[in-house]
Amino acid sequence: MNLDKLQNWLQENGMDVAYVSSPTTINYFTGFITDPEERIFKLFAFKDAEPFLFCPALNYEEAKASAWDGDVVGYLDSEDPWGKIAEEIKQRTKDYQNWAVEKNGLTVAHYQALHAQFPDSDFSKDLSDFIAHIRLFKTESELVKLRKAGEEADFAFQIGFEALRNGVTERAVVSQIEYQLKLQKGVMQTSFDTIVQAGKNAANPHQGPSMNTVQPNELVLFDLGTMHEGYASDSSRTVAYGEPTDKMREIYEVNRTAQQAAIDAAKPGMTASELDGVARKIITDAGYGEYFIHRLGHGIGMEVHEFPSIANGNDVVLEEGMCFSIEPGIYIPGFAGVRIEDCGVLTKDGFKPFTHTSKELKILPVKE
Repeated sequence: MNLDKLQNWLQENGMDVAYVSSPTTINYFTGFITDPEERIFKLFAFKDAEPFLFCPALNYEEAKASAWDGDVVGYLDSEDPWGKIAEEIKQRTKDYQNWAVEKNGLTVAHYQALHAQFPDSDFSKDLSDFIAHIRLFKTESELVKLRKAGEEADFAFQIGFEALRNGVTERAVVSQIEYQLKLQKGVMQTSFDTIVQAGKNAANPHQGPSMNTVQPNELVLFDLGTMHEGYASDSSRTVAYGEPTDKMREIYEVNRTAQQAAIDAAKPGMTASELDGVARKIITDAGYGEYFIHRLGHGIGMEVHEFPSIANGNDVVLEEGMCFSIEPGIYIPGFAGVRIEDCGVLTKDGFKPFTHTSKELKILPVKE
């Protein structure tokens, strides 16, 4: 597990206790994740004492049987979880003055409950940047899971393409994709709500699928991903259902050229801003710069959007082992939208995508 990284950080920074509150981060450190709903699911680590996982009694046996080999403390609905947490901590250590907390995942209510148990402690140190940094560089075992998630996304595209026919709704296509993922691949969780957008709807990049129906001779945008053993995929493809117009072909080819140029240019040592600029220049020079309205990409791993942001003005230096998306888009209101996206890992030899569905413009036959 990765908990030794956290314990070393506590010692190096003079912190006594780490309070980890995001289920995804708990999974990163312990190999166990659950949705506690309104109940309390937390991880506590110490500079010089044994860590423990705190969870509802409903999840106690599941946590004990997981990859986590440390202590698990459960609580009943009738018990005060914060009082039990305080009791457990005080049995383990006398040093609980200086706390590091995951501010990105900490609610005000939970902070107030914890502070009431330790009123003289300092909770000002933030763990969030440290966690983002160590999760940034993927191990080979993590990359295996990301590649598997990419394979599932490629499968989902094929199901989606085959589901297109005259009059089918965007939501019906999404339903077919997700049903076949469950039925044929055993995928029980997508990494985000699957997006299918036909015609002018695709000009709204993150509009969810609607009851809009697919019509002949328009572009259809797919944006989808799965969770594979706790790791996400995220990929986009745009296809033509029937014969596209010359304008549709043009914006598709400009976007495809920009995406491939960025993939080819990505290398360790360049900045995120420089990589964004490669794709953005091609789209701008073609006269469509005003329609590329988002960053080039985002990090990916246990969450679909992680650090770093591949964006104009972000001077973070790209390094081997970083995983991120490359996804330029052109969105012309009232007409059409195109996005082509691959996530991948940056190696010494360049960017290696996790998804491999063809990016040549696919023209699908019209079906009644």
